[in-house]
Amino acid sequence: MNVHRIQRLGYVAASVVLALALIAASGFADDDEREEGQESVAATEGAAAPAETGTEVDHCVECHTEEDLMPEGHLDGNVHARAALSCAGCHGGDPTSDDEERAMSKEAGFVGVPTKAEIPAFCGRCHSDIEFMRRYQPRIATDQVSQYFTSAHGRRLQEGDRNVADCASCHTAHGVLPAADTRSTVHALNVPSTCGKCHGDAEYMAGREIPTDQLEKFSKSVHGVALLERQDTGAPACNDCHGNHGAAPPGVTSIGQVCGHCHVNNMQYFTESRMGHAFVEEGYHGCEECHGNHGISKTSDDMVGTQEGAVCLECHSEGDKGFETAGKIHVELVGLNTQYAEALAAQHEVQRIGMDDVDIGFMLQDAHQSLIQARTLVHTFDAERVKATTDAGKQKTTGALEAAAGQVRDFHVRRRGFGMATLFTTILAIALFLRIRQMEAG
Repeated sequence: MNVHRIQRLGYVAASVVLALALIAASGFADDDEREEGQESVAATEGAAAPAETGTEVDHCVECHTEEDLMPEGHLDGNVHARAALSCAGCHGGDPTSDDEERAMSKEAGFVGVPTKAEIPAFCGRCHSDIEFMRRYQPRIATDQVSQYFTSAHGRRLQEGDRNVADCASCHTAHGVLPAADTRSTVHALNVPSTCGKCHGDAEYMAGREIPTDQLEKFSKSVHGVALLERQDTGAPACNDCHGNHGAAPPGVTSIGQVCGHCHVNNMQYFTESRMGHAFVEEGYHGCEECHGNHGISKTSDDMVGTQEGAVCLECHSEGDKGFETAGKIHVELVGLNTQYAEALAAQHEVQRIGMDDVDIGFMLQDAHQSLIQARTLVHTFDAERVKATTDAGKQKTTGALEAAAGQVRDFHVRRRGFGMATLFTTILAIALFLRIRQMEAG
């Protein structure tokens, strides 16, 4: 009995010792893991963020920040900083040295601030190197510098003019952001004001034979209102017409192509027309002669015709063929537009009384499409082609008016029928009531 008790106590003691050993081992393992984890966290916390130059310490940034000497307009999140390119990436020098003379020495490759004339090539060291730029944007263009020197800005810079736009004038120097960033100076919504900094400054532009009211006119134009007020980035800004790095005024033979980038059919009709050929021969600027350039207004049917205010009267007078053609086109456009408005009002009436307007809606869609096509065909200056299209539209509006009239008639017929049915039911109810009273009285 005692032997069994001793054996049981031995088993219990061994179990306790084993449990304690396991707990201790687990504790040591946890301590090791905690220590390793703490060392890992410490290493992570102690490690400097990747410097823009690819070095552990960027003394350029440190020193300029401490001395409050960071360049005006510097943005920490600029496109170059995101690509780990810091001060030395452009200006050279040794960012690992805290010795100013050493860091900014010729031996360290320091080049400092480029002159106005040097800026295009300065930026082009990277932006013209396809192998280098592929690391950041595989599809990016690398011909910006060569394009720039074909522009009015680049040519004047080569001629010695130091008051023209260079890369930094548009993109800034230390706050460059991607064009898709709404804060960027070259974002679609900001391009007009960026160009306007120079082109809207009469004092700065003095001596140049170009106006300085472009931004003012553009802001009020159909394009400017769409872009700046409605923030429709599909609307054109300065660079959509003049180009970006190769910015230049559109020439006589290119202005139609510029406008035609958006207004494709208008451009094709015009260039193939007799008027289009005559414009080229006379040196007229196609679209611009009738629509203007920076201050383009929303078009209307009254632009064409022989009535007061029509653009056609600027060149044509009573008695010539152009005058007669303009008058015919105006009559056709106004006729279809008036009839379409009447049919649209008739549809609204059908909708108001709760009748079926589905077929009317389809006919009006076709009529509206004919109106759009007719207005586009104005650029053919062919009254017969315009008439053929407006006639097709008038057939649709006539059908819509007849269908709307039919729905209104049906509505009144139903109302009369409902009224008669209601009257009959009322008379029947009264008669039944009187008969019941008579039976009760008898």
